[in-house]
Amino acid sequence: MATKASGLVAKITALIAVGMSSYHLFTGSFGAPEALLHRSIHLLFTLVLVFLINPLSKKQRKWWLEGVFISLSLISIIYLFWNYEYFVTRYPYVHPLSKFDLILGIIITLILLEAARRSIGLAMPITAVVFIIYAYLGPHMPGLLRHAGQNTETIVDQLYMTTEGIFGIPLGVSATYVILFVIFGAFLERSGTGQFFMELAAATTGKTRGGPGKIAVISSGLFGTISGSAVANVMVTGQFTIPMMKKTGFQPHFAGAVEATASTGGQIMPPVMGAAAFVMAEFTGLPYITVCKHALIPAVLYYLSCFMAIHFEAIRTNLKGMLEEVPSLISVFLNKGHLLLPVVIIIYMMFAGYTPMYACIFAIISVVILANLKKASRMGVIKIFQALEEGAKGTVSVAIACACAGIIIGVINLTGLGLKFTSFVLLLAGESLALALFFTMIAGIILGMGLPTTAAYIVMAALLVPALVKLGIPTIAAHMFAFYYAIISAITPPVALAVYAGAGLAGSNMWKTGFAAVRIGAPGFIIPFMFAYEPSLLFIGSSWSIITSFFTASIGVVMLAAGMMGWFLRETNWIERILLIAAAILLIKPGFYSDIIGFIFLGLVIFMQKIRQKK
Repeated sequence: MATKASGLVAKITALIAVGMSSYHLFTGSFGAPEALLHRSIHLLFTLVLVFLINPLSKKQRKWWLEGVFISLSLISIIYLFWNYEYFVTRYPYVHPLSKFDLILGIIITLILLEAARRSIGLAMPITAVVFIIYAYLGPHMPGLLRHAGQNTETIVDQLYMTTEGIFGIPLGVSATYVILFVIFGAFLERSGTGQFFMELAAATTGKTRGGPGKIAVISSGLFGTISGSAVANVMVTGQFTIPMMKKTGFQPHFAGAVEATASTGGQIMPPVMGAAAFVMAEFTGLPYITVCKHALIPAVLYYLSCFMAIHFEAIRTNLKGMLEEVPSLISVFLNKGHLLLPVVIIIYMMFAGYTPMYACIFAIISVVILANLKKASRMGVIKIFQALEEGAKGTVSVAIACACAGIIIGVINLTGLGLKFTSFVLLLAGESLALALFFTMIAGIILGMGLPTTAAYIVMAALLVPALVKLGIPTIAAHMFAFYYAIISAITPPVALAVYAGAGLAGSNMWKTGFAAVRIGAPGFIIPFMFAYEPSLLFIGSSWSIITSFFTASIGVVMLAAGMMGWFLRETNWIERILLIAAAILLIKPGFYSDIIGFIFLGLVIFMQKIRQKK
């Protein structure tokens, strides 16, 4: 009986997921309803899927209880539909709430917190609850944190009755952009594009030293175009790359670290970055393709460093390439090259000025058409339905995180905490940009340990980024700085989700894997400071400054990889490692004098290594 019930629920879940994807494809093609309606429909689909996919108890499912949660979600959102004119024409905080407004506002908030607990863990709902408590306790808070205090009616008004809370910009980004790109990724995966990326990486680097590790870097960078999620990236590509790395001699902890580090970079690699990048586009008022342009050089530097770290480690430990046959580059493109065209199409369309939504819809259609050019990649009705189902399910955690972040943003705006926190950071930093950046880095890593990347970035954008902008950093550089550290927490012990996934697949110690990941991904911790001080690394400035900054920074990240791995022209001693790391930092930092000193340090290391080689 239980099996029959589970089978029925699975079918219902699949139908709802397909319905959700179909709704968003339709609205993406022909136009969405008003913001409040569109976001509430998106949230309703998401809440229903959460309670169907993530039961309260996996041992013994209590369907009646899941039914209660789903029914309350339906009632709260349908009430909004039914009274839509009232919601949008009333004066917030002036018109008193009815009993239904108040009760259903409290219910949807509690339902959302429970959905967040089930789908993304305890950290996010706990953070939201802390902010709600802060709204109540304003008069009792010390110093700059003090405010007048809010009552339940005002809080519900902000969170439920306006687009300043749960139905705010973060949820709007999820409903408008993120879900379409996740559906696009699901279609790419079902067409076999993920396997094509693996074969392409193997064909280009498989036979070189440390080939499987380099395959992990290239395939994870390419697969990031599909997933935009570090953990998802690890779990998909890591199943193939980690065993290959171990087979050719990489230590298990290093293999897990390579995959975790490479997969984390998927969120910073254009054209499809993490969901937070779409939120960044909304917050900064820049087109998404412009955000991608600003992110390109740092992403290339990150992956170049990962690639060279593996190369130096392979030489140091005398590892070879793959012994078995790898496919030729020509055969890979002849057999599956057509699968790359949808990615080319979406990039071209965004650069040509089409909206991300339109470009994504067109690219999804092109996946189906192009996949059917060859039998091996053909997408029939079943595969299309599976892609629609996976696309909706893949959006659930992001949508819930965005809705929950709406609670936090709502409280911040209601209490004026954003302005207070900006003043606090400026007071603490004492007009020192270095200190403000350091505080932001620490906050980003800590927030990213417990919150999804999108939520961590949103909190930082509300509380910390304004202080950086006031200290003179360009707006996009300040947002990109926060974005980077929200992401890099995925490989930063003690709570490093990508490392957990990589260590699990590699069967290695989490701590050893984590520290190896930090060594490989070291540029991810340094580059944000560099573009904060000199934004030419973000394509801001003259062509000459951008080219020279990219050139010297590229040499710098190679030196950093050498210093971290302990090998350059030969094995390095501790003095050479210090000089290499110092040279790297000076070269990554744009500036004529820092570059000169960096090259002097590099020349000194080369001289020392040549002298030792002769001996």
